[in-house]
Amino acid sequence: MQNLDFTYSDAVNEHFQRRRDILKAHPEVRQLIAKNPWTAAWVIGLGAAQFIIAANITQAPWWAMLLVAYFVGAVINHALYVLMHECTHDTVFEKAVWNRVLGIVCDFALALPSAMAFRKYHLMHHKYLGQYERDPDIVLHGEAKLVGNSAVRKALWIAGLSISQMLRPLKVKMLIGKPIGDNWMTANMVIQVLVDAALVYFFGWYALLYLVLSTFFALGLHPMGGRWIQEHYSVDRKQDTHSYYGPLNRLCFNMGYHVEHHDFANVPWNNLPKLKKVAGEFYDNRFYYRSWVAVVLGFIFNPQMSAYSRVIHNQSVPNKQAAE
Repeated sequence: MQNLDFTYSDAVNEHFQRRRDILKAHPEVRQLIAKNPWTAAWVIGLGAAQFIIAANITQAPWWAMLLVAYFVGAVINHALYVLMHECTHDTVFEKAVWNRVLGIVCDFALALPSAMAFRKYHLMHHKYLGQYERDPDIVLHGEAKLVGNSAVRKALWIAGLSISQMLRPLKVKMLIGKPIGDNWMTANMVIQVLVDAALVYFFGWYALLYLVLSTFFALGLHPMGGRWIQEHYSVDRKQDTHSYYGPLNRLCFNMGYHVEHHDFANVPWNNLPKLKKVAGEFYDNRFYYRSWVAVVLGFIFNPQMSAYSRVIHNQSVPNKQAAE
């Protein structure tokens, strides 16, 4: 069993240099840096589908609602979370303000006001990848020690990962004193409260509960939840980031192409497989995952895997390409 601690490195995170190397070897990659306004159509379509299900599930027994939320709603809400991620990186519209607005629309079916907080702290994750004090994706030592190597505690941690992620900004506030809220986050909260209130008014609390559970399952102990582990956790701890090239990419807008995404955060979801194909020599020999289900089971039952199973960088040089 490994010691409960991160793996520390003095190197600058790998994505910064690989981006330069790829652009030098394949300047045509710049053509993949584009906007994809069709993403907005997917946001509207998937959001509408969730509201239709929520409106029509109010007469179903509780167990049927749970099954639908787990096997259908979670898949849709995970996809919406990925599209929110696209809005965060401004890959939909030219103007950032419209990407922000669309991100807030993604929240409608997620039932929770998360888009603007996610935007703020996810961009920090890219900029300060692997830096303990500044990367909100890294858990506090106390949380990681509490989870430890116990299969039960690891399963519970994954199941409640949405709660853990929601509290990560408090870590940044505590360690570096960065303010948590802003006007966009306030607007996001007010708008979402109004949307939720309208849903309850017209269809009842059961409809809202369906959406909340769909989000909870999407971010937790679910096949789609494997991607939260896949992105930056592994047994060997030799890479900052890992990709997943399995079939579930078709249900989540290629979110599994995570190494490629960190290399080029301004390449939209539809062009990530093209990036891997064009610059294959930079990706084909790297460790990657083939199954999100195997990722979840491996994390839970392998005593060498824990919330500590990732690389921490001791340096403080930000990735200047992160916000692109």
